[in-house]
Amino acid sequence: MPNRKKEHQVGLWGRMRGYFLAGLLVVAPVGITFWLSWLVLSFIDARVTPLVPEAYNPNTYVPFGIPGLGVLILILFITFVGALTRVLLGRWMVRGGEHLLSRMPVVRSIYGATKQIVETVLANQSDAFRQAVLFEYPRRGSWAIGFVTGKTIGEVQNMTADDVVNVFLPTTPNPTSGYLLFLPRRELVELSMSVEDAIKMIISGGIVTPPDTRPVAQQQVPLVAAADGDVPTIGDDKPSVRTIEKETEDAD
Repeated sequence: MPNRKKEHQVGLWGRMRGYFLAGLLVVAPVGITFWLSWLVLSFIDARVTPLVPEAYNPNTYVPFGIPGLGVLILILFITFVGALTRVLLGRWMVRGGEHLLSRMPVVRSIYGATKQIVETVLANQSDAFRQAVLFEYPRRGSWAIGFVTGKTIGEVQNMTADDVVNVFLPTTPNPTSGYLLFLPRRELVELSMSVEDAIKMIISGGIVTPPDTRPVAQQQVPLVAAADGDVPTIGDDKPSVRTIEKETEDAD
């Protein structure tokens, strides 16, 4: 009887632990999402809402702060500025502001770099961060996921005979920091996974792995040769890779 009672207690605790883990899998993502969203809302509200005069601030007339008011005001302000730049007076003001900033020694460098980055990322024709790629880093046989940010031009491209591509290599678990690499296009393996899935994989440290959505025939044929010291595993100088690519095209 004591053994049976002990087994019953162990089974009960096992089920309770299973229920707890199942609940944690449901509650944790939702809770973290709401927590991060609340942090962003609070951060923007705390800095934007105080800029509104008290006579026009809705928080003045209610006994509590309205969540998201700062975000709404910021969206309306950005929309207003965008509409203003469409008219002649707005374009004149923008050019005047840019001319003023360009005359400031330190500010002009920050403004110029920031404007160029924003215009490149938001431009419809930009290919920045639209393709996840696999490449060898930091040595042969060791692979990393990066994002193509554009085609290399200027002095960096002219220094090499290779067709070079700009690749951003993010760090784990913070993908906002990383390294800018200039890699030959022939040494990159384009991934079928989306940029969002690749970012999830990087942030989770490989815990979250997206499924391979390619056809079964392509999944069974590797595009990269096995690591063998310093021997290239991919590229035009690797005959086995060209054979593998031809087999993949024939399978399609």
